[in-house]
Amino acid sequence: MLQTLSNGARGVGRAQQEEIVMRLMSALTGIAFVTSIAMASSAFAQSDCTKTVPPSPFGKDDQTGASNRITPAVTKAAAAEIKDGTVISLTNPLVDGVPLFGSRFTKSVLTAGGLAPGAALGKNDLTYMEDTWLSQSHVGTHLDGMGHIGRGDCYYNQNAMGKNINQNNMTKLGLEHLKPFATRGVFIDMVKVYQQANKLKTNANCRSPCIDKGTVITAEDLQAGLKLTNTTLREGDIVIIHTGWGDLFLQHPAKNTEYNSGEAGLGKAAAKWLIDQKIVAVGLDNWGLEVIPSEDQNEAFPVHQMLLTDNGIHIIENVRTDLMAAQVASSNRGTFFFSMTVPKAVGMTGTFVAIDAIQ
Repeated sequence: MLQTLSNGARGVGRAQQEEIVMRLMSALTGIAFVTSIAMASSAFAQSDCTKTVPPSPFGKDDQTGASNRITPAVTKAAAAEIKDGTVISLTNPLVDGVPLFGSRFTKSVLTAGGLAPGAALGKNDLTYMEDTWLSQSHVGTHLDGMGHIGRGDCYYNQNAMGKNINQNNMTKLGLEHLKPFATRGVFIDMVKVYQQANKLKTNANCRSPCIDKGTVITAEDLQAGLKLTNTTLREGDIVIIHTGWGDLFLQHPAKNTEYNSGEAGLGKAAAKWLIDQKIVAVGLDNWGLEVIPSEDQNEAFPVHQMLLTDNGIHIIENVRTDLMAAQVASSNRGTFFFSMTVPKAVGMTGTFVAIDAIQ
């Protein structure tokens, strides 16, 4: 692996190569740690997950989750949202320097082949360029898969994951089981909801109005947001929520610390309401979807467990929402055709994604 990295890093400076190697060694250390966890979790693998996680409504062998709700009929109905073909990106650029949660990292390396004098290939002087991207999967605009969050050893559909992992990937609940994300999207402008209710507390670091960290989004807030565009949720929808916090993401790296310091987000009651609507996924313009600090300081990411672990509803984080907010403000249309590309990444817990809203 180190030799492969060395080959991939040709053409870059020695200092940069050393930094890449250090990053890789850090990743390898993490892999070793995961391996030790996998060995230690053999005891967890005997967990009776029927006591801590509900079964999937899609059957005992289901590894797909709520994307099962995207049937051909749902996709066909969603296509009716396309009126003039306007495409709005919901994806932040994937680039070094964006805010990252915890110890996550990114590093891009360009390999230029044949550009040195006399190094081109063939009489046609062929040259080429390739990239190396070193990163965890949960960076930038990304999807949380079914294997990302559990309750102890118990993950979605009562899977005891200690016996379903190795040092490379998961052997259950990987992204390869997901269905295509081609369905109706519903946009909720929470900034506008709070402005109209005269309860917007913004953050001085935001260049445009944003909802400050620690603000709990309630089920009533979501319902008020839907009323702004006269929209009703239906089974199979994907909900995208604008809090304005993504403005700090776009100011990277200057505002990374502030971006990561907390966020407005879903409270547990709001999550429960969305679950009851039988949606497929929910995304916000922040790094953790749910309110940070949490409603209960003794709980860690409880909304993640409610959505992913208990109900198979996907989470999309670091969604870019400002462009869509402007589009919805001008058209007063909160619905669109949601198109998201998710690679069939075998055994992976999540991945960065590309999302387009088409109206």
